[in-house]
Amino acid sequence: MPFSTPVRALRRLRAAALGLAACAGLAVQAETIGSVDTVFKVIGPDHKIVVDAYDDPLVQGVTCYVSRAKTGGIKGGLGLAEDRSEASLSCHATGPIAFKAPIKPQDEVFSERISLLFKRLRVVRMVDSQRNTLVYMTYADRVIEGSPQNSVTAVPVPAGTPIPVKR
Repeated sequence: MPFSTPVRALRRLRAAALGLAACAGLAVQAETIGSVDTVFKVIGPDHKIVVDAYDDPLVQGVTCYVSRAKTGGIKGGLGLAEDRSEASLSCHATGPIAFKAPIKPQDEVFSERISLLFKRLRVVRMVDSQRNTLVYMTYADRVIEGSPQNSVTAVPVPAGTPIPVKR
């Protein structure tokens, strides 16, 4: 009996590792498309506007492009700066649309830290079943107070491809 507890702990650890590995397959990775400098900084990187592409992890053939300000300077170079809350979003069908699994009527597709601790840029997918359309919205939130600034875009799904909604 003295080995049963370590064996159980090892099995739980292995199951947790497998679960994390499975979830890692759904992690959304940004691909930077390009950037433009907006303010020259003598020390550290310049302030810039960055355009990143994100493929929807559950909807094959949909890519979202997010443009946002990235703070430079010493704080920006060290990852201590707080980026602005404004962002622009444009999502498009970049190939045949297919669903890997049923999707929730509203779900966060992507989230990225834009300050050291309290601020995140988020992209949420919503399903407009009546129009067979996927609606994507971006906004920034803070622990205490978020920003009402947002951007929205829509990707119509072909009529022959119903959106499988998870109820």
